[in-house]
Amino acid sequence: MTTFTLSDLENIVAVRAKAAPEESWTAKLVAAGQRKAAKKLGEEAVEAVIAAISDDRKNLVDESADLLYHLMVVLNIAAIPLQDVMDELARRTSQSGLEEKANRKNP
Repeated sequence: MTTFTLSDLENIVAVRAKAAPEESWTAKLVAAGQRKAAKKLGEEAVEAVIAAISDDRKNLVDESADLLYHLMVVLNIAAIPLQDVMDELARRTSQSGLEEKANRKNP
């Protein structure tokens, strides 16, 4: 079993984002900007959904990996540390999902 974490992925993305775009897919996405990276994130989310509803376990694993990677790129471009997301998850999971949704501020 691997000990690879999302923090490891965040660090890899941060390093690769600084490479030359012709040498790294991550750098190429970062250079293209948030709009392109977010579009790729959305595409991977749709592919993960299709795999899930198709009961395609292998493809769901693959697409989930793509989804998490592209999320890390989007967060990197936005300068949002993974820890901020983890802190929000910790805050939300300190109560039931129904309570958390009821306590959200409506726009």
